[in-house]
Amino acid sequence: MPSLDATSSDSWRSLYPFASREMQLDGSRYHYVDEGAGAPLLMVHGNPTWSFYWRNMILGLRDRWRTVAVDHLGCGLSDKPAHYPYCLQRHIENLTAFVERLDLRGVTLMAHDWGGAIGLGTALKLSDRFTRIVLFNTGAFPPPYVPRRILACRFPVLGQLAIRGLNLFARAALRMAVLDHPRMTPPVRAGLLAPYDSWAHRVAIWNFVRDIPLTKRHPTWQVLADIEAGLPTLANRPILLGWGLGDWCFNTTCLERFQQVFPRAETHVFADAGHYVVEDAHERLVPLVADFLTRHAGD
Repeated sequence: MPSLDATSSDSWRSLYPFASREMQLDGSRYHYVDEGAGAPLLMVHGNPTWSFYWRNMILGLRDRWRTVAVDHLGCGLSDKPAHYPYCLQRHIENLTAFVERLDLRGVTLMAHDWGGAIGLGTALKLSDRFTRIVLFNTGAFPPPYVPRRILACRFPVLGQLAIRGLNLFARAALRMAVLDHPRMTPPVRAGLLAPYDSWAHRVAIWNFVRDIPLTKRHPTWQVLADIEAGLPTLANRPILLGWGLGDWCFNTTCLERFQQVFPRAETHVFADAGHYVVEDAHERLVPLVADFLTRHAGD
C-alpha cells in the first residue's frame, strides 16, 4: 500500500472494510476491491475520488452481486508513477485490460464523473461483456461547458501548485461536491483524502484536470467524440441514470444529453444531492439500484 498521511485520522478504515486486491497492469500495481459473488458490478470512479467512494454501494450490494471497484493508476491505493501518460485513452486501455484479465462477463457498469467516459469507452470496446449500465453525474462527450472554477485550476503554474501543493481540488470537493455537509464526517473526509497525501500522490488529480479538452486540438476531444458517437449502440441495454440536481459541474445539461441518446433509460433525480450523489443519497440509491438489477436480471 502507498503511504498515507500520518496526520490524517485512520478512522476511515472502518468505513472501507474490504480486502485489497491488485494486479500488475501497464507496468504498475493496479488496486481493486472484489467482494461478493454473482453477476459482476464494475464500479468506476472519477476525479478526485477512488474506490472508497463506492463503499456504501459495495456494502449494500455485495450479498447478491459481485462488486468490483477499481482505483485508476495514479488514484486511490494504486501506484502513482510520476512519469505516465495520464489521459482518458490510457485509462480506458487499462480498464479494458482489467476486464479481460478477470474475464468479467455479464457486467453492469456503474460509473461516476470521469468514470463515465472511462467505463463507457471500455463498454464500447468490449460490448459483448456489458449487459446493464448505471450512471451517476457523469459525462461521455466533449464538454458542452467547463465551469470557471475548473478553468481556474488549469493555470499551468498556479493550478498545479493549488492541486498538487495544497490539495485544494480534493479538499474543495469535500464541500462543493455535496449538499448534505453533515455527512462529510471526519472519517469520510479522511477516507476521501487519504491516498492524496503529497505532491507526488496528487499527480493524477492534476492530470485529470489537464485532460479536460477545451478545443478540438486536444487529443482527448476526439476520444470523447468517438465515445459519444458510439453511445447509441449501447442504448438497447437496461440503463439507470441517478442524478444529484445540486451538481454545478455535471448538471442537468449532461443528464439531458444521456436521456436523448438513451431514451429508454430510467431516471431518478435527487434535488437534495450534489455531484457526489452516492455520498448524499446512498440510502435511496442502493435499493433503487438493487431493484433495477433484480428486474433486469435476465437481460
